[in-house]
Amino acid sequence: MDAQDQKNGTRRSFNPRRRAGLEHWHVIAFLLVFYDLAVVNGAYLLALWFRFDCQFSRIPDVYFNDWIHFLPIYSLLCLAVFWGFRLYQTIWRFASFSELVRVTLACLITAVLHAVGITLIFGRMPVSYYIVGPLIQFLLVLGIRFSYRFVLLMARQTEKGKEPASGRVMLIGGGSSGQMILQDLHRAETVRDRVLCIIDDNPNKWGRYVDGVPVVGGREDILTMVKKYRIDKIWLAIPSATAEQKRDILNICGETDCELKQLPGMYQLLTGQITVSAMKNVSVEDLLGREPIRADMEEVFDFVHNKVVMVTGGGRSIGSEL
Repeated sequence: MDAQDQKNGTRRSFNPRRRAGLEHWHVIAFLLVFYDLAVVNGAYLLALWFRFDCQFSRIPDVYFNDWIHFLPIYSLLCLAVFWGFRLYQTIWRFASFSELVRVTLACLITAVLHAVGITLIFGRMPVSYYIVGPLIQFLLVLGIRFSYRFVLLMARQTEKGKEPASGRVMLIGGGSSGQMILQDLHRAETVRDRVLCIIDDNPNKWGRYVDGVPVVGGREDILTMVKKYRIDKIWLAIPSATAEQKRDILNICGETDCELKQLPGMYQLLTGQITVSAMKNVSVEDLLGREPIRADMEEVFDFVHNKVVMVTGGGRSIGSEL
């Protein structure tokens, strides 16, 4: 490593933003550790409290002493299990189903360890202790982590709600693709478009909501709902639709003055790339109702090469293309 590399490496290692980020992460992890130590043990104390009519004075000394003596052992077990399931290394603002599964498994394993450990080492506890304790622990451990994501989402939605929407959108397609579009729109910080209604040909979805947006009817209601909701953009989110189905829907949308966009196709659905940025403008080929015919340009070139060609009807579409 030369002097310049050493200089750059030193500069990277002492990057103020990077150091601040690490310090922020360590603070959050440190606070979570203390929170978890409090709730994993407090949950079982609450279980005893509930078992004896919510009166600490009625808890027998034998049960209370067993809980006290097992407390340090269980604390270490929980920290080891939680660390193994990466509950202190996760960015909880992006928590999803994967994080839910890991929290559930971690709490399930610690509940089994607690039941086996305290019973074998100290003695049998009340039956409700083994049921209510793990349940309270799970709710408290899960709640603090997902509440952080929930508060951030609510704050973001509140801020976005205060800003005027740059586009009033009608979404055609209330399936999985449409739901992914809505979720991406909620997460996007730069997009100010707002989906006001959804069109779907499935009557079972009419009058219901997808991510808080009403499904207002089928394709025959497009023109009516464009006027009702003052729509200026229409997004087609049915990647599985045939060319003929797209043509019929886009022909109806073409009677409006709305900007039209659609998802390219099934590839985006299979790869999970269903985002607002993946939407593309509607092309002429989308209105054919069939797959476009691609001419073999090499064969055409061989046919006209070194020949004098007269074009008739040159003022129309085919002639102008030639």
